[in-house]
Amino acid sequence: MPRTLSVDLRERVVAAVASGASCRAAAARFGVGVSSAIRWCARLRQTGSVVPGQLGGDRRSARIEARAAMIRDLVERKPDATLAEIQAELATSGLQVSIAAVWRFLRRHGITRKKRPRTPPSRTAPTS
Repeated sequence: MPRTLSVDLRERVVAAVASGASCRAAAARFGVGVSSAIRWCARLRQTGSVVPGQLGGDRRSARIEARAAMIRDLVERKPDATLAEIQAELATSGLQVSIAAVWRFLRRHGITRKKRPRTPPSRTAPTS
C-alpha cells in the first residue's frame, strides 16, 4: 500500500497555492505530483484540513450488515441453503450482492456452511 506524504509537506504546498502560485507551480517547487497538489487543495476546501484520510479497509459491508437479521433468520429457517440461494433471497428484497460478499458475511458472523457428505461413509476405505 502506498504511504501518505507528510502533513507538513501538504500544508506547505497548499499554503503556496493560497499565496498565489498555481497548483502546477507549487507541485514543481516541492517535488510532488500535480494531481496530489490539486487533491490536497480540494481536500482543504471540502474538509478544512489536509490530513490524509484512512487508507484501505472495508467500504461495502454496511449494505449487507443492514440485513443481518434477515440473513440469520433465513439460515435458521433453511439451514441447508446454499450461498446462491441466500444471494437470490437478498436480491428479492432489493439488495444485490455477490456470492463472495454473502460468504464473507457468514464467515464474519461465525455461521458455517459445512454440509454432510452425500454418500454414506464406507466401512472399508475413506471416500473423500
